[in-house]
Amino acid sequence: MRCGIDLVEVRRVERLLEKFGPRFMRRVFTPAEQAYCAGRRRAAPHLAARLAGKEAVAKVLGSGLGSVAWTDIEILNLPSGEPCVQLHGEAGRRLAALGGGKINISLTHTADLAMAVAVLAREAG
Repeated sequence: MRCGIDLVEVRRVERLLEKFGPRFMRRVFTPAEQAYCAGRRRAAPHLAARLAGKEAVAKVLGSGLGSVAWTDIEILNLPSGEPCVQLHGEAGRRLAALGGGKINISLTHTADLAMAVAVLAREAG
């Protein structure tokens, strides 16, 4: 089993949005992630949670985000509201190299902080 955790200050995301705006959004978040967060009353805590999620998943993959693009790790929501991870490109290849499995993720945030925990689960057998 592999586990990753990350904590992001919401204010940090707000500063990045102020400084880089759409460029930051395109570089870090997929169109689906952007749409989900844009539909929230206050987008920054939701973006911060997804940013923490991407970092936590990168830790599970053992890659960091230097060799995996931000958008290779996508944090979406199931119809139930439960967050889920979809991997693309190099992130998917890293998971395959680890023997595959499913990455489960939990996100939480307050007005000031966002946190994510990611766990790689493999089927028994």
